[in-house]
Amino acid sequence: MTLPAGYAERAALFRKLHAQRPLVLPTVWDASSAALAQSVGAAALATSSAAVAWARGVRDGQRLGREQMVLAIRATVQAVHLPVSADIESGYGAGSPADVAETVRAVILAGAVGINLEDSPGQAGHSLLDAEAQAERLRAAREAAQSLGAELFINARTDVFLAQVGAAGSRPDEALRRAGLYLAVGADGVFVPGVSDEAVIAALAGQIGGPLNVMAGPASPDVHTLGRLGVARVSLGPALALAALGATRTALLEVLRHGTYTALARGCTFAEAEALFPEL
Repeated sequence: MTLPAGYAERAALFRKLHAQRPLVLPTVWDASSAALAQSVGAAALATSSAAVAWARGVRDGQRLGREQMVLAIRATVQAVHLPVSADIESGYGAGSPADVAETVRAVILAGAVGINLEDSPGQAGHSLLDAEAQAERLRAAREAAQSLGAELFINARTDVFLAQVGAAGSRPDEALRRAGLYLAVGADGVFVPGVSDEAVIAALAGQIGGPLNVMAGPASPDVHTLGRLGVARVSLGPALALAALGATRTALLEVLRHGTYTALARGCTFAEAEALFPEL
């Protein structure tokens, strides 16, 4: 199987961008959100599994399925010239190493130069996967990428903080333990969503032996501070999609309740939206 045109160049650029400290990755969900992020200066993009799922009428948590998620990733990649990293949740299928490998091959052929693979089973209310089992899934992801000759950036996500696993005081050590295992089998970076305390972030960044990714939002330190703390990569999770939904709700409520259009005037113009896409 042949890699998409320009894949190697985008993959190399994506790795290089992690030296920015931090690389800000807008998390998008379709061609228009990707093209918009590119138009305002994003250096690279990531997909949000939740936002992609919502845009297609289902809830988050692997309810969308591999095939539809891959189609969304391909549409995102084709809308921009930037490197795109794909959120593949817990790998789809039954989550076995073989399932992860199948998903990884599919998203690479769709053009993604990076992935997030989480150690949550992808279903609410379930505990995290055994760390050693997750390491085997990450090993399968690396081997699948190598089988295609792809320099895939594997971001190993651990949900120790997001899922509030164990006592609060034990979470940094557990995150570090898992990070070490994941990096040892071929992960390139570690994603720790759910952490916002500056001291904890600095400790993780200083002790994880690879680039640290955090998920930021209104309650997080600002991007400059995160970089100073040692964070290599900042992503926004579903926050951009939530902001878009919130803006749409505000405009709808104004029109339906008051019959006025003030909120609509704050949007992009038709010409600006059309300009996001090249003429065929």
